[in-house]
Amino acid sequence: MTDITEHKTAEGKLYLCAIKDVCSNRIVGYSIDSRMKSSLAVNALENAVARRGDVAGCVIHSDRGSQFRSRKFLRALARYDLTGSMGRVASCGDNAAMESFFSLLQKNVLDRRTWTTREQLRIAIVTWIERTYHRRRRQPRLGRLTPIEFEATMNTPAALAA
Repeated sequence: MTDITEHKTAEGKLYLCAIKDVCSNRIVGYSIDSRMKSSLAVNALENAVARRGDVAGCVIHSDRGSQFRSRKFLRALARYDLTGSMGRVASCGDNAAMESFFSLLQKNVLDRRTWTTREQLRIAIVTWIERTYHRRRRQPRLGRLTPIEFEATMNTPAALAA
């Protein structure tokens, strides 16, 4: 799944496009920028592909935002043999997993203080995703494992042999 969120700083808004693996809840790709253009979504997708490797056949679900309908994003989906999926208009439940992640980010990072610069906020977001969300936040749906721990159990020799 993928979506975009924004937050204010004294310098102006900062946008985050994140891609979430709904099996492990890991944020597999993200991009942060001061402008909400199609390149924000394309960079997040390319980041996810770089992290995951062979992603051919995977489905990327998003809302109907213009960044996800852009020619650049559609070409990137085709380049990596990914299938695009979009929710219906006014169907917020389709993207609930991403909204839940953004809600956690809002509560744990964005609303904790006012942000002077975009760079301060960017560092705080990246640190929270990579250090806290992926490695420390135990999730009931994953059997009280973190996303990193859950993925490690999925890639053990015993799991590969099954």
